[in-house]
Amino acid sequence: MIDPSVRDKIAAFVAERDWAQFHTPENLAKSIAIEAGELLECFQWNTDADTDRVREELADVLTYCLLLADRIGADPSQIVLDKLAVTREKYPADKARGRSAKYDAL
Repeated sequence: MIDPSVRDKIAAFVAERDWAQFHTPENLAKSIAIEAGELLECFQWNTDADTDRVREELADVLTYCLLLADRIGADPSQIVLDKLAVTREKYPADKARGRSAKYDAL
């Protein structure tokens, strides 16, 4: 799912700046939340957000997610697939199709 060269380029970028020392799981999780807020801000007053800005903020969120996954030794593709399997069980297609109800209300 994630191109390994992208992860390598992020790692090289961080190493060139000696920033790994600041990338504790807690700091990375905070950064994800902050950047997600900036992504949401793109849509604050208008549903027709600036696509370029949305892409930039989404890139920031994804970058911090990849850094956190790397820091905790998680394979991003695998954790997404694992969670998808759990969610598939909670939201069977025959009950959840076209509905936004929480799993316990299906």
